[in-house]
Amino acid sequence: MAGAAAMSRRRPQRVSMQEHMAIDVNPGPIRPIHLISDYFPHFYPFAEPALHIPDLHPAVAPAIRSAPQLQPNPEPEGDSDDSTALGTLEFTLLFDADNSALHCTAHRAKGLRPPASGSVDTYVKANLLPGADKASQLRTRTVRGTRGPVWEETLTYHGFTRQDAERKTLRLCVCEDPRLGRRRRVPPLGELRVPLRRLLPNRARSFDVCLEKRRLNKRPKSLDTSRGMSLYEEVEEATAGEERGRILLSLCYSSQRGGLLVGVLRCAHLAPMDTNGYSDPFVRLFLHPNVGKKSKYKTSVRKKTLNPEFNEEFLYEGPRHELAQKTLLVSVWDYDLGTADDFIGGVQLSGRASGECQRHWRECLGRSDRRLELWHPLDGAPLQLSN
Repeated sequence: MAGAAAMSRRRPQRVSMQEHMAIDVNPGPIRPIHLISDYFPHFYPFAEPALHIPDLHPAVAPAIRSAPQLQPNPEPEGDSDDSTALGTLEFTLLFDADNSALHCTAHRAKGLRPPASGSVDTYVKANLLPGADKASQLRTRTVRGTRGPVWEETLTYHGFTRQDAERKTLRLCVCEDPRLGRRRRVPPLGELRVPLRRLLPNRARSFDVCLEKRRLNKRPKSLDTSRGMSLYEEVEEATAGEERGRILLSLCYSSQRGGLLVGVLRCAHLAPMDTNGYSDPFVRLFLHPNVGKKSKYKTSVRKKTLNPEFNEEFLYEGPRHELAQKTLLVSVWDYDLGTADDFIGGVQLSGRASGECQRHWRECLGRSDRRLELWHPLDGAPLQLSN
C-alpha cells in the first residue's frame, strides 16, 4: 500500500477543462464545476427561477450555500405592465370659474421610454372627453432630444363651465413628433385621464402621475370584414347627441351711440363639418323684426378651426325699450366655396327666451353702458322665432 501511494504521488494528476477554468476564475480550493451556468439565475415569464446547486464535496457545499444568493428579478424581461416603465408626467390644472376657462400647464415628463424609431422628440396633446377629438384637441410645442422634456406651457380651454367640470374628463397624451417625410400615425408613448369633477373652482391642483398604455377597444363585428384589418382600434369617446359647440357673446346698450352693441368674441368646441375634421366657421346676426334699418350682420370666416376667435362688434340702433321687444338670432355656419354653407348651430336671445339667454338679454337692456359677456351652448336644430 505504501508503494502504491508513492507511485500515485509521483504520477502527474490530469485536470479537466472545466476544472481548469474554475481554478483560473475562482481562487482557492474549489472542486470542478460541471455546469457553471447553474450558479446564475434564469428568468422565465411563467416560472419562478430556482438556484440549483450540484452535489459537491461536503466540505465545500456549506460554504457555497452560506454565500449571499442573487435575487431573481420579479419582472420578466421585455414589456412590463407596470405603468412606471412608461414614465411620469407633471402638470397643473386650474378651473377659472370667473372666466369660464380650464388651464392645463404641462411642466415636464420623466423617464420616458424611447419609441422603436429611436426618436425622443415629444409633445403633450390634450383632449376633453366625451367630445369630438379635434374639437377639443390642444397641444404643446415639441421638445427635442431628451427623455425628460420640460415644456412649461399652458393649454387653455375657453367656454369651460361648471357643468363641463361635472361630466368631462381630461385626457393627456405624451406623443412622439413624427419626423419629416413620415406621415403614418404614431401611437402615443403614454396617456393618463383626470376626471375634472375633482377640481375646485379657482384653485390650482398639481399632479405627478404615471403614464399608462393607450386604451384599445375591440372593433364591432360589422367592421371585421376585410382581411388583415386589426381587431382593435383606438376609439374616441363620444356621446349620443353630441353638443354643437358654444359661443361667447357680449351685449351692452351704449347710451352714447344710442344702440345695442353685440360682440361676437369667440366659439369653442364646434362640430366638425368638413371631411378634414374641421370647419371654416363664421357667425350671422339677425335682429327680428326688421323695421327697415340694417338688421343683418356677418363676421369674417376663420379657416380650418373648431375654436375660432372673432372679436368683432356690431351696432343695432334704437331706444332700449324698443330693442327689448325684439329677438336676436345668432347662428354659426361652415363656409363652403361654390355650395351652400352648412349650419353648425345657433342661439336665440330675447325677453321671451328661457334660462341664460333670457337673463343675458334682459340684464343688458335693463341698464345702459353695462357690458356683460356670457357663454351660450349652440342648438343644432334650426332657429325658430318664438311667438
